[in-house]
Amino acid sequence: MEVAVPFRSPCATNRIPARGGVGLKAEHYRTIVESWPDIGFFEVHAENYMGAGGPPHRYLSAIRERYKLSLHGVGLSIGADRPLDKDHLKRLNRLILLYRPGLFSEHLAWSSHDNGFLNDLLPVPYTAETLKRVVEHVDQVQNALGRQMLLENPSTYLAFAESTYSEIDFIAEVVRRTGCGLLLDVNNVYVASTNQQWDPVAYIDAYPLAHVQEIHLAGYTREVDDEGRPLLIDTHNRPVDEIVWDLYARAVTLTGPVPTLIEWDADLPTWDALKQEAERAEAIMLATKPKAVGYAAAR
Repeated sequence: MEVAVPFRSPCATNRIPARGGVGLKAEHYRTIVESWPDIGFFEVHAENYMGAGGPPHRYLSAIRERYKLSLHGVGLSIGADRPLDKDHLKRLNRLILLYRPGLFSEHLAWSSHDNGFLNDLLPVPYTAETLKRVVEHVDQVQNALGRQMLLENPSTYLAFAESTYSEIDFIAEVVRRTGCGLLLDVNNVYVASTNQQWDPVAYIDAYPLAHVQEIHLAGYTREVDDEGRPLLIDTHNRPVDEIVWDLYARAVTLTGPVPTLIEWDADLPTWDALKQEAERAEAIMLATKPKAVGYAAAR
């Protein structure tokens, strides 16, 4: 199969700076527009802004005038064994045309079945059949939007017996065939590595880091499975764990500075606490001397 021609990137004025950013939440709207804090960028879930008008759009429009924006999708169901929802894709395209985000990302997962949408982002088997389907869906999205999409590595809790690719090899092949970029979720790396007994440092080192254009950091919940082994749940409801910060530092030694988002979606902290997490990411980027040239350093 031929390698895809890369899609055009957003114009330079829309580029996300290699700084710490946070997910924009309604609970923090007023604080942001009253103080205009020094923050690298904001990221929003696309599906939260697909309605017409109202306070969410008024606040987002005001914030977008002053800050760079990244758009993160959770509903395209890239890994689903069914066609993409064309109406959803049209709504997404309208949103992108309205707010001109510097980056757009989606998950390597599925969340739809028949006519219903599920609340969870579910894993896919890493097989040739799944690869073909994911590549077709990524191509369809990039063609419809006229721009590159970033694909996020999943948080997983089990492995499929029928998988014939490793997760890293599967993701690298999607990139090769589609020209998409990557969003590296470091928390997902640690969650999946703990649950499946992988080496998270080896995962980071082997990942196709030259294609990483954004990094996510988040908190997880620690539980135990029926056999007493640790089971990590990607809950996004607490500070980033110290071991995830260490993995992040490892990653940015290999990529150079990359726009880094703090994901905190439940049990929200104060604005100051959230901002401090983003500032810590920036401090690590500034303190870390790159060992190799990745995407951010090369551009």
